[in-house]
Order: sequence, then C-alpha cells, then structure tokens
Amino acid sequence: MATIHQTTMTPGKLELLADWLPQQGWYRSGGGELTRAGGFRLDDPEGEVGIELMVVTDGRAAYLVPMAYRGAPLDEAPEGALIGTAEHGVLGTRWFYDGEQDPAVRAQLAELLRGRAVPQKQSESDTVDDTVAVAAVDGEVAVALRRELVPGGEPAPGEVVAGYTAPDGSAVRAVFLTAGR
Repeated sequence: MATIHQTTMTPGKLELLADWLPQQGWYRSGGGELTRAGGFRLDDPEGEVGIELMVVTDGRAAYLVPMAYRGAPLDEAPEGALIGTAEHGVLGTRWFYDGEQDPAVRAQLAELLRGRAVPQKQSESDTVDDTVAVAAVDGEVAVALRRELVPGGEPAPGEVVAGYTAPDGSAVRAVFLTAGR
C-alpha cells in the first residue's frame, strides 16, 4: 500500500491544475479559484506510480482529475498529458500526468471496475476508503471517466460512485467512472 508523506510540495497540486485545467476541452471556464473537494487513491502494484482521483471545484462545477505521480518522465506521453512537475519534500522531483492518458492509471481503473483494486483514502496511508462504491463487472472493460461530476445515487453495474463536497458546500456522491465493453 502507498505511503502518504506529510511534507511539502512546490508547486502544489492545485497550482499545477490551475494552469492545466483551462487548457482541457471538457473544462468550462469562468469559475473561480480551485479548491480540493474529495477523491481517493489507488495503489500501483509495481509501487512506482502514485495514483490519485482528485475532485476539485471552481465555485461553479466539480471536476474529476485522475493523476499519476511519477519519479521520471513517462516515455512516449501523449501531447497534453503532462500536468506539470513539482518538488516533493521527501521524494524529489515528481512528474504529474493526467491519469486518463497514463497506462498505469488506466490499468488500475480497469481493475477497480472489475472489483480487483481497493480504493484507498486520499490522505491516509494504508487505509481503505469504504465510502467508494464499486458495482464490479467481469471481463475486459474500457474505462470512461466523468470529468464534470453530476450528483447522483448508487452505482449501476460497471460504475464507481464516490463522495465529494459540491461547490455549494453540500456533501454529495456522483458516478466517477464507468465500464464500457
């Protein structure tokens, strides 16, 4: 299981996202300052890549941003996949990538949808996040992310539902990702 280090990171994740998010086609500009609103982590079986599904709000909408944290640049990364680099107080330079475009993250999201990956709390080491609901499916899946979150209920087969804080401050749940075939 991943170890969460209580240390500094410069620039911080929200600072990196403030530059990267407005460049994404699914982001609706015009919101305010980004704030962290929820999410969870997944473990990389190889222990090399940090995987976080972060929810951020801009005062108007909530967005899901899965991120990969790597100790070296991702070979053959797609154009626009790099969110930025930061100096981690314990681990040194980290390369942050859009998880949708990172093979380690995509693989673990597929494992989550199959019920074979265990969601971890976002800010606690070795702690299962039992608030994440997974309605697992068998077989091969194509992962589809919900980038702009819309509050909803319990998961249907092939969905992952988790909680976050909506822009109005209320606690809500939404579908984070779905499985296609």
